[in-house]
Amino acid sequence: MEEFDYVIVGAGSAGCVLAARLVERTRHSVCLIEAGPADWHPMIHLPVGWMKLMRNARFNWMYEAEPSDWTGGRRIPVPRGKTLGGSSAINGNVFNRGAPSDFDHWAQLGNPGWDYASVLPSFRDLETWLGPDQDGARGRGGPLAVTPTDWTHPICEAFLDGAETLGIPRNPDYNAGAQFGAAYSQRTIAAGRRQSAARAFLQPNLKNPNLRVLTKSHATEISFEGKTATGVLVRRGGRSFEVKARREVILAGGVINSPQLLQLSGIGDPAHLGRIGVALRHALPGVGQNLRDHYTPRFTARVKGTQTFNERTRGMAFAGEVAKWLAGRPSVLSLPSTVCYAFAKSNPVLDESDLQITFMPASYKEGNQSQLDDLPGMTLAAWQQRPESTGTVLARSSDPFEKPQIQPNYLSAPEDRRVLLAGLRLARQLMRTPPMQPFFAGEIYPGDAMQSDEELLQTAVERGTTTFHMIGTCRMGPRAQEGSVVDHQLRVHGLRNLRVVDASIMPTMPAANTNAAALLIGEMGASFLT
Repeated sequence: MEEFDYVIVGAGSAGCVLAARLVERTRHSVCLIEAGPADWHPMIHLPVGWMKLMRNARFNWMYEAEPSDWTGGRRIPVPRGKTLGGSSAINGNVFNRGAPSDFDHWAQLGNPGWDYASVLPSFRDLETWLGPDQDGARGRGGPLAVTPTDWTHPICEAFLDGAETLGIPRNPDYNAGAQFGAAYSQRTIAAGRRQSAARAFLQPNLKNPNLRVLTKSHATEISFEGKTATGVLVRRGGRSFEVKARREVILAGGVINSPQLLQLSGIGDPAHLGRIGVALRHALPGVGQNLRDHYTPRFTARVKGTQTFNERTRGMAFAGEVAKWLAGRPSVLSLPSTVCYAFAKSNPVLDESDLQITFMPASYKEGNQSQLDDLPGMTLAAWQQRPESTGTVLARSSDPFEKPQIQPNYLSAPEDRRVLLAGLRLARQLMRTPPMQPFFAGEIYPGDAMQSDEELLQTAVERGTTTFHMIGTCRMGPRAQEGSVVDHQLRVHGLRNLRVVDASIMPTMPAANTNAAALLIGEMGASFLT
């Protein structure tokens, strides 16, 4: 048994930030527990390596979502990082804060200090933005390097020009305030290498004597004395032991693992805990509820008149891209999973965008993002930025090694289907604008024959998939608010010395890829303790 001031479970985006800030700003000892291995694999550090890591069980939990009406009975793969850096080590390297109104809404839901004006300084503290900053909204001295996409392409320029013809202007910085508009994406990539949370925050602190990092260590239960968390039970290499916390236990395992560990520790809905044979310690029915995710089918088209990502990753062309990458020049090897964005409105009367459309000069076999097409292609995906459909993450049994049941209930809310349909129609328009005509050689999926609302929504049933942005299963809110799990300082309601600091605390979905907000949560969590 070892003892530390703070024990953090999960070395993902928020966990790495939190651990780093605690040892940088205090003299407290910290133990960071990670179920996966160290982030040694070369594909983690090569930005385009995310395509390989989507199927690598060594660094990926390889979860699956349960079938539902709008997935056509399919089990949707749910990749989650299982290594130092968590999902920031396997994601698509896109940096997107979300809209100011998202954070203002969190504050309006009873979470003081989470409005945009209050969290903006923490966003700045996280990053070193290597692009222009006309409005002073960006950080210049933080550990995380965030860069503009340095790889331009005629078809990307055509996409952005085409968006302008549809009334979607170019946006010089969608992370500086208003999102509406089109732009090249911003990246957690610098000098051709991924900037994961582990690389940016944890690695500089590994020699700090107050930090202990345990890898390949699976947390199985939180230990308590009465209602006070005192430590974590851990299984490592066939050996079980306890790590004691003098001050606090902090869960940073993410949207799936944090609620599961709470449930395995007897914290959750009494009826559910009874069904899986776990003794009730503390009734908190919101644990594992409020799961939200972005869901989309991906439309693909054949390309003419230029090379795409598909050809640039084969044969001699690929060798050329490797040479450029080694020389520090722009290369497809240092691209994020999305090269261009369009933030758009499903209805022109809206005050701000509610659609996120991504563009990539690449296409994938049957929509599977880990396998490129053989012929030149491009992909557009559209999703509702703030989905209303909610689901659950529930432990299946008392076995900590059994994967939990994940049911997002994609598109169960009618509003989600309405907004998605508008996005799919807009994606089609964007492929066919006049600037895109020199490159557009016909729609591959779903094909021109699919025109009605019912047919377009059928694409969600056939090929819809996660965009890897799950949130919400330990929702932040006042104790009196039904379904809330933690308060505005991320303390678990009704228990002492226990917090949750990760994307599971988001009460609603930010209009964004969620890694930037997860990093913010780590930064905010540290501010409550330092």
